[in-house]
Amino acid sequence: MQKRLIALIGALLLAAALTGPAAAKDVIIVRDMTGRNVSLNKNPDRIVCLCPGTLRQIVYLQAQDRVVGVEDMEKESPKTRPYYFAHPKLSQLPSVGPGGPNTINKEPDYEKILSVKPEVIFVTYMEADLADRVQRKIGIPVFVLTYGPFGTFNDKVFDSILAAGRVLGQESRAKAVVDFIQGARRNLQDRVKGVPEDKKPWAYIGGIGFKGTHGIESTETIYPPFEWVAAKNAAKKGGQTGHLFMDKEGLLKLDPDVIFIDGGGAELVRQDFEKRPAFYQGLKAFQNKKAYVLHSYNWYMTNLGTVIADAYAVGKILYPERFKDVDLAERADAAYTFLVGRPAHAEMTEVQGPLGQAVPYLK
Repeated sequence: MQKRLIALIGALLLAAALTGPAAAKDVIIVRDMTGRNVSLNKNPDRIVCLCPGTLRQIVYLQAQDRVVGVEDMEKESPKTRPYYFAHPKLSQLPSVGPGGPNTINKEPDYEKILSVKPEVIFVTYMEADLADRVQRKIGIPVFVLTYGPFGTFNDKVFDSILAAGRVLGQESRAKAVVDFIQGARRNLQDRVKGVPEDKKPWAYIGGIGFKGTHGIESTETIYPPFEWVAAKNAAKKGGQTGHLFMDKEGLLKLDPDVIFIDGGGAELVRQDFEKRPAFYQGLKAFQNKKAYVLHSYNWYMTNLGTVIADAYAVGKILYPERFKDVDLAERADAAYTFLVGRPAHAEMTEVQGPLGQAVPYLK
């Protein structure tokens, strides 16, 4: 492997020499999300995105036409990610490796990456020492991005988008993306100001994706569609934070007033319902038909446009008077159009059902 890699690098360098010098580009130094100062060409024309959520951030920055290869993981289940509805040609690009959770913080497939001749490699969740090692070995700048703690939404994603924007010469677009998401959050928060605590039902979200697809036990204590509308998250009652796998006994003890099911895990929940109907009928949310489906929050990291859409759906269900003017399809498509370039709500609905619908198998 090492000898093949050295030979391939040598061949590519020779080919570059024979074709003459490339147009000179400004070299800049930008700090990535590990704190490394990375020296690279500003406005790179050829980029590769590795590991969860990287390609999504590049699409938000309107740089998808510079991507020269994608992971195999990106070509699987594309209908769970709105940026693929907007840019289906991404799935036709050459493979640069398998991708997926098992490739996080691992050395990539050097031969496949070199074959597409990128100027920079964007990657999430790679530690600084490994990023330096990969960069030295492959001779291409490695720039690390993030979403914050794995599997959850965190404001560090804004710093990541802004940093990638500097590399890509898309500073104004990066700022606009951050402002758009923060503006949606402020609008949601303003709508629920003053709601008395005793008027807020206890809510629970199940089916959250976390390094794979999971059923009703998979939940989040810091779930933005709840946080942004000040919902009371029943998963917080145990004092734990972050992503949790709640056992069924624990969920029965919590017995939330309202249950939401993430679209990514909705099919697993439906199958489990058919196997264990008594468990579900033991939850008052299912007894009272207050179980609802949202669109996929995490699928190869967080779908930020869907976070906004889901938050409006949660708000409309929990506080209907405060959201009576909200058309969920319009809000979702406003987010998708701004972030990925065109509406995607209809396609998301076709795959995962209407946003905010009652669980369809409850008769």
